[in-house]
Amino acid sequence: MPAVSETSAFDRALLSSSRPQRDVPRGAPTLADLDCCRNHPGHEGLAPAVEPDLPDGEVIDGRFVIREAVGRSEMSTVYRAEDRSDSGRSVAIKVPLVKTESDPVLYGRFHREEMIGVALSHPSLLRFIAVPGQKERSYIAMEYLDGCTLAYILHLTRPLPERDSLRITGVVCAALEYLHGRGFIHRDLKPSNIMICRDGTLRVMDYGLAEELKARRGILDSMTPLFGTPEYMAPEQVRNKRNTERTDIYSLGVVLYQMLTGVLPFAGAEPWVSAQMRVTGDPAAPREVNSRISAQAEEIVLHAMRRRPSERYPSAAAFHAEVDAPERVHVTGLSGRLKAPTFRLSLEGTPILSGVLIGVGILLAAVAVVYFAMHGAGAHHHAASAAGG
Repeated sequence: MPAVSETSAFDRALLSSSRPQRDVPRGAPTLADLDCCRNHPGHEGLAPAVEPDLPDGEVIDGRFVIREAVGRSEMSTVYRAEDRSDSGRSVAIKVPLVKTESDPVLYGRFHREEMIGVALSHPSLLRFIAVPGQKERSYIAMEYLDGCTLAYILHLTRPLPERDSLRITGVVCAALEYLHGRGFIHRDLKPSNIMICRDGTLRVMDYGLAEELKARRGILDSMTPLFGTPEYMAPEQVRNKRNTERTDIYSLGVVLYQMLTGVLPFAGAEPWVSAQMRVTGDPAAPREVNSRISAQAEEIVLHAMRRRPSERYPSAAAFHAEVDAPERVHVTGLSGRLKAPTFRLSLEGTPILSGVLIGVGILLAAVAVVYFAMHGAGAHHHAASAAGG
């Protein structure tokens, strides 16, 4: 493994770690000298367990030896394990919760994540490990990463230096270029799905909401539930319209906005209210929130976050080119043409309201059917009694 530089990410905090590390992937861009990654503790802590963890030492498929839980979510638990087939190297094993396995929609997302993950191979995308044959239980095997999520870094230090923010965005852009070139969109880009590792590399993670670009939308797609994180959704996601590569570009623009300003767009609003606001208007100009941001960086953010997909960067490559050379960015004055959002109550723009109203409608219809069935039966009984009398 290449030596860690004196200014590498999480250098002093993680030198005491004795866990085996993967070699830096070939061709992986390094972020070892990022200012924002210094002096951060390497462990973010675990959410409370929803169900009992797998015990230390349990062996899955005669190959993976469970050692400890390292991550938990509402859908799964991630464990550090040893791979017996690879000299005991540390790997990550993602095991779905019981409620995930029993829910066809959630389990479908879990299964799709593995199918997409094993088909991808890029140094800045989380590497999945293909497991041949029939598994004894549901799980996903992945490379083990030691570091911090961008969400944790932003929790401890915000805003981030402009240079660091643009460099992180550039690496994510490179990962998106590859992902989009393979016919997929991520659809859930956010800081908690971006890991900055001890070796100075970065990984984009979590393909549970990834989708094929060529997938057709059915007639009922606009009525299906929305999944994702509302604070990072593009307007077309909020409206449940067709998603494209530019959907990911918007979400990454939100992440860049947060890194540069230290706050989310439409800060202070409830998540779904902020989602509705981005459909009808624009966020505050970044330089109004943080005056130290350059005009070029502000222009980049606002270009990526245009409400109309056609007005955003046409590709991750175009986005990448500008964050890599901000001094060449032409400032068009987008910050002076921003529109204040309006809260317009609509079924299309407010998915929770849509779901509530649809649910209430179905409930009322069911009550009406039962009511008329009971009264109809009662009327028939009285009529029969009168005829018999």
